[in-house]
Amino acid sequence: MAYTLITANRNYSSWSLRPWVLMKALGIDFTDRIEPFAAPVNYEAFRDFSPTGQVPALIDGERTIWDSLGITLYLADRHPGVWPQDEAARAYAQCAVAEMHGGFSALRGDCTMNVGVRVRPRSMRPALVRDIARLREIFGEGLSRFGGPWLAGDRFTAIDAFFAPVAFRIRTYGLDVGTCQSWVDRVLEHPAMRQWEEEALAETWREEGHEAELADCGDVIADYRRAAD
Repeated sequence: MAYTLITANRNYSSWSLRPWVLMKALGIDFTDRIEPFAAPVNYEAFRDFSPTGQVPALIDGERTIWDSLGITLYLADRHPGVWPQDEAARAYAQCAVAEMHGGFSALRGDCTMNVGVRVRPRSMRPALVRDIARLREIFGEGLSRFGGPWLAGDRFTAIDAFFAPVAFRIRTYGLDVGTCQSWVDRVLEHPAMRQWEEEALAETWREEGHEAELADCGDVIADYRRAAD
């Protein structure tokens, strides 16, 4: 089985991180191919490998699987460990993954993904406050119901992968998730997450649109990225 996973810039691409960290954590072998965001709109270039013109995309022989959730479901049919074995934990994980995939628009908009910086938000809109409160609920319920240290039990599964980009956002913007910070710290220390971060800090790509979004989110108080080309 020879997978190729196509992702974009480590600093910016939260959707890419989901299947990448899941496959790394589960030991699913793949060829890692990066197609960076080279312009404000990359649709036409990305259409060469993805029908949506977006990342991530998984190539399995002649078959292309697009969208982070589509890739996760595809992998779950072929590899053990994507979802928790316990039925209640699996149901919880699947609901939380679906909610993350389709929701949290304020968090996405107000706290854009950027691994290598630290930002002081200028304001906290009510919608963002609600999203953060909902994160605390999801994390807290998962950890208390299924015993931790991961969100659905004692193993890293898809729910942890889908909220892994949120862990970076929590750190970047200093968001308060209360006692659930223990999970944030744990996932940030996962070897796969540390690899992603190291590669993010080494990037010299800067894409104007993503950098403008970052500036709109708040004041950059630290930038650990390698200097831009």
